[in-house]
Amino acid sequence: MLDEQAKKTMLRKIPHGLYICGVKDGDEMNGFTLSWLTQSSFKPPLVVACVKQDSGSHAMIKNTALFSVSFLDSEQKDMAAKFFQPKRRVGDKLEDVEFYPGAETGCPIIKDSLGYIECKVVDRIEKGDHTVFVAEVIGSGVHREGSQLLLETTGWNYGG
Repeated sequence: MLDEQAKKTMLRKIPHGLYICGVKDGDEMNGFTLSWLTQSSFKPPLVVACVKQDSGSHAMIKNTALFSVSFLDSEQKDMAAKFFQPKRRVGDKLEDVEFYPGAETGCPIIKDSLGYIECKVVDRIEKGDHTVFVAEVIGSGVHREGSQLLLETTGWNYGG
């Protein structure tokens, strides 16, 4: 029998970084806070990103097979909080954030981030309430040094 509280407690112990995932479909752009990201292969360089299926950004990734990931500094909790909000409720989340289009994907990259990767989806698994996107890293860059923002240091929970 599954102990729901024990499951939640243990799954929340899995360490997660916090990132801004940038998406673009035609003229429409958006970003959202991503926490379920991991590297899955060296050659080719692959990452796995899990995205909630009922979001507009999920549909954009499915349609274009492209996204960017901006790595947040440990002092950028406010930015992570801003991008947690759904676009349909808060409007253009990129409006007052400096970003530029990625050279490989055209997806927004946050200028004041530690750096970024640009990704092309090569496979996906749609199970549960999130889709597992397997993506090849096709572009990357470093903006500056710093410590990565981690979910556990924010006091927030996303998982369990």
